[in-house]
Amino acid sequence: MKNLIYIFILLPLLFGCSTNIPTATENSEGLSFEKNDQDEYDIIVLDTGYDLFLRTIAQPESFHSEDYYKTRNSFYVNEWNIRNSQPQTYDPNFYSTYIDYNPSVEYGVHFEYKLYNFFKYIEWKYKVRF
Repeated sequence: MKNLIYIFILLPLLFGCSTNIPTATENSEGLSFEKNDQDEYDIIVLDTGYDLFLRTIAQPESFHSEDYYKTRNSFYVNEWNIRNSQPQTYDPNFYSTYIDYNPSVEYGVHFEYKLYNFFKYIEWKYKVRF
C-alpha cells in the first residue's frame, strides 16, 4: 500500500488539577489519513469525542459543497502547519505533527467533510481560533 498515509496529530489531554502533561506515547488522541481497499481516503480520529461531535453538533455532509470543504481545509491545514513550525509561539504538544494535505488530490467529499469537521471540533473543544 504505497499510497498509505499516516499522520498523527497529538492533542494534549487536559486533566483538572493534574500537572502531568502526557507525552506523545501516552496520548491517545490523534488523526490519521488512510487510503482503504476501495481506493478511498478516510480519516481516523483517535479522540472519542470527535465521533460524538460529528453525529450531534456538526452540520450534515451535504450542507456545503466539496469545493467549499477543500477551500476551508486548505486554509485550516495551512494555519495548522504554520503553528506546527513555530513551537516557540504555539504549544508544540498541541500542534505536534505536520499535516500532509494536498488540495489537488481528489480525496472525496466524505474525507473533506471529516477533515473540515476535525478542525471545527478542535475549535469547539479546545477554543482554538484558526
